[in-house]
Amino acid sequence: MEKTEQHPPKWKPPFFTVWTGQQFSLVGSSVLQFALIWWLTQLTGSATVLAMATMMWVIPQVFLGPFAGALVDRWNRRVVMIVADSLIALVALWLAYLFWTDTMQVWHVYAGLLVRAIGGIFHWPAMQASTSLMVPDEHLTRVAGLNQTMQGALNVIGPPLGALLLAVLPFEDIMLMDVGTAAFAILPLFFVAIPQLERASTKSEKPSGWSDVREGLRYVWGWPGLLAILIMATVLNFVVNPAFSLMPLLVTEHFNGDAPQLAWLESSWGIGLVLGGLLLSAWGGFRHRIYTSLMGLMIQGLGITLVGLAPAHTLWLAVAGMFVAGSMNALVNGPLFAALQAIVTPEMQGRVFTVVASMSSAAFPLSLAVAGPVADAIGLRPWYVVGGIVCTLMGLGACFVPVIVNIEQNHNGHVAEAAPLPSTVAEVVVAEN
Repeated sequence: MEKTEQHPPKWKPPFFTVWTGQQFSLVGSSVLQFALIWWLTQLTGSATVLAMATMMWVIPQVFLGPFAGALVDRWNRRVVMIVADSLIALVALWLAYLFWTDTMQVWHVYAGLLVRAIGGIFHWPAMQASTSLMVPDEHLTRVAGLNQTMQGALNVIGPPLGALLLAVLPFEDIMLMDVGTAAFAILPLFFVAIPQLERASTKSEKPSGWSDVREGLRYVWGWPGLLAILIMATVLNFVVNPAFSLMPLLVTEHFNGDAPQLAWLESSWGIGLVLGGLLLSAWGGFRHRIYTSLMGLMIQGLGITLVGLAPAHTLWLAVAGMFVAGSMNALVNGPLFAALQAIVTPEMQGRVFTVVASMSSAAFPLSLAVAGPVADAIGLRPWYVVGGIVCTLMGLGACFVPVIVNIEQNHNGHVAEAAPLPSTVAEVVVAEN
């Protein structure tokens, strides 16, 4: 079912009021996460410990995401965001107390990251589903590009700011900063109305939460193109994401660097993401959004491979690779999210977004469990090289899979006239220009 609701002509002030508050909160969260990961790196120097910390973020998404999405579709999304942001801020306050009393232990970091991740799996689908109700369809790709730009800006600002603050402030003050920035996200939500759809059910027939989850799974399962992309994403998460989770050890062990060098690498990804997001916002991508994503995936793989091949004395080469990978990440993710927001009916979006995130991340915990001990034994560089090559080959191969390139023309049994499958990637670029 296609979306047919009308958006108010003056949609920008309410949407960007909420959106801006969320960006302030994300800055605080980015700095907090950098500080916690660096604290673990200094304390343990263990790839296994860093892998476990990342798993605390991933496990709730994999196992609780579909249930969270079903609840988001039932509940008032504005209230969901208020409660989720408040929970995340309370965890930061607890971590500040532990640092202040000098009682912080590794398991405290695990617990804090786990609870903050649970808040995130409710907040993210609520914000994504609200966006499609507040923003006209024709602007969704540009808003997605803006989101990618701001995500990149966070990568630019967060690591250097975290490294700077670690040099001048105790850890507890950095935790308290996140509490303060969370207030910027929560306060606008009390004053801005966010559309809330009525469930299409009678008073005598109210579906259960589990039936909502099954409905979301059936929706995704019945969309061959989306299912194929999720299989790709699962493989990519397995081979690529551990390398990024363990990057602090690449800096300390291979490049013999410290917090500033880690900040350079992460910021170069962010700068690339900013520029890629700005490009997407201004350009809008190819008419068939999927071609933009596949092109980005191929080039992103080359950038990741370059990071793994950079010799120890050429940190600048790894920085360049991260810049390329970051700029292409915006072109990979932005069009896909815009396509989902434009196609999926609003009352299903919370469930569909979380099912997509859960299925694509399903192999990530296993990859982290494998990557930690393997990296401790043989180093991290093979993960970057193999992951980058897989990215490029998957992006190229997907160009010749009809259900993927026609994902927007064939969804949930509603088949439109399929776009012809180009014989080469070059023809994709020429045809879309």
